[in-house]
Amino acid sequence: MTLIIIVKSYTFMEILYNIATSMKAYFHKVPRNPEQSFLARQHTLPNFGTIWHYHPEIELHYVIRGEGVRFVGDNISNFYAGELLLLGENLPHMWRCSDKYFEGNHLITAEAIVVHFLPNFMGKDFFELHESEQILSLYERAKAGLEITGNTKRRILSLMQKSVQAQGLSRMVLILKMLEILSLSGEMEPISSGELELQSNTQENERLNKVYEYTLENYCNELSLKDIAAVANLSITSFCRYFKMMTKKTYHDFLIELRISHARKLLMDDNLTPIETICFDCGFNNRSNFFRHFKKITGYTPYEFRRKCNEKKN
Repeated sequence: MTLIIIVKSYTFMEILYNIATSMKAYFHKVPRNPEQSFLARQHTLPNFGTIWHYHPEIELHYVIRGEGVRFVGDNISNFYAGELLLLGENLPHMWRCSDKYFEGNHLITAEAIVVHFLPNFMGKDFFELHESEQILSLYERAKAGLEITGNTKRRILSLMQKSVQAQGLSRMVLILKMLEILSLSGEMEPISSGELELQSNTQENERLNKVYEYTLENYCNELSLKDIAAVANLSITSFCRYFKMMTKKTYHDFLIELRISHARKLLMDDNLTPIETICFDCGFNNRSNFFRHFKKITGYTPYEFRRKCNEKKN
């Protein structure tokens, strides 16, 4: 089999917008060069599009510059420069960058290094070897997505950077070294539940992407089930049943997660704006509702969360 390594320098907008929450996603065909055993590229672009997607290739993704909301499987989290993830095969994902990255300002860009490789790039017989057992275990854990930290992140990033310029057999050595380090590391945490099921249904992909895109554009405003059901061209009852079936969560829960994610970013970045103002800016209509959901999702009150963020900065 062919090993595919793709190294890209992304505008941060592109890194974000590949929604990996628990929904159906578009199949993305990773570009290949038939004359090479793997492909390495570096790009700087204004954005990466707005399609939530998945692919059979395993992906290593390092954010060089950028910030926003990251979707992996059924998880929604904020992301910033310096984040390194390992995403398993067919795990849907998307990095949705902050609004400023969509305003066409060529001075505001985002970058990422990305490595793609097929699970069986060494051939099927490779996994019959006793030495490959740990790699198979790594692939299994990566189905939930893994955030890589500590010394492991530093070592993997160095190898990813070298893979951009590597030629010949040294490329194969680099990817095998990455897999060895990752398979032995304890510095990785799962991102999602790993329970997301994908179906290749173009019509349903398009419907859910419309729902997600509309929600991402309007989640800070008042959103009714009537409005969002109309986007999906369904009755309210049918939409609620449909969304729960497709995503394994209610639309209300999904909307709350997005709003809390936005609130967390504002609290981390802004020390001056009153928390009550942030509450309404994120789409909540009362303070007690905001505090209740924030504590349920993060384990902290907004005041406690802001204080902890300030302590880390100092």
